[in-house]
Amino acid sequence: MDKAAHNIYPVNELVRKRWSPRAFSEKPVEEEKLNSLFEAARWAPSAFNEQPWRFIVGRKGNEVYDKIMQSLVEWNRQWAGRAPVLVLNLARKTFSHNNKPNGVALYDLGQAVAFMILEAVNQGLISHEMSGFDAGEAARLLEIPESFQAVSVTAFGYYGDPDALPRDMYESETGKRQRKNPGEIVFGAGGRPVV
Repeated sequence: MDKAAHNIYPVNELVRKRWSPRAFSEKPVEEEKLNSLFEAARWAPSAFNEQPWRFIVGRKGNEVYDKIMQSLVEWNRQWAGRAPVLVLNLARKTFSHNNKPNGVALYDLGQAVAFMILEAVNQGLISHEMSGFDAGEAARLLEIPESFQAVSVTAFGYYGDPDALPRDMYESETGKRQRKNPGEIVFGAGGRPVV
């Protein structure tokens, strides 16, 4: 399904084509494509070059995948179980050079994940970000050290059949994409829109 953005200003094609579908095919993701996603994440910017991100990768059929699935809220379990890859995204809470709290670790992780999902588009894959999971349960099941915070889960794979989705998800899947206009999110002096 092509749901490329109807952008107002020119942007990179990877940005235009990225969206968050829920209709995954169960076709496995090739190892080299998966490796390219993490290579992209590796080159994301971070404060002090800390690279606080870590990724726990589950492939459908293995124990790690099952544990990540178990941590998802029921709404996400309805569709995410078809995705061949689930990735738990973690952030290290402190800087390694001085062990002080890293106040931008979540921001830096977000950048790394954004690099990953754009590379997914480049590789012909789809992705869907999830905040709907139990971080404490994921930490318990996967024995995540206290020094890391489980932040989100990303599903990766190939596009599947939207007809396999529950009705409410199908309508969202096939509906028109919407975004706020630049004038609603970009401001200059005095709070007035820049554009």
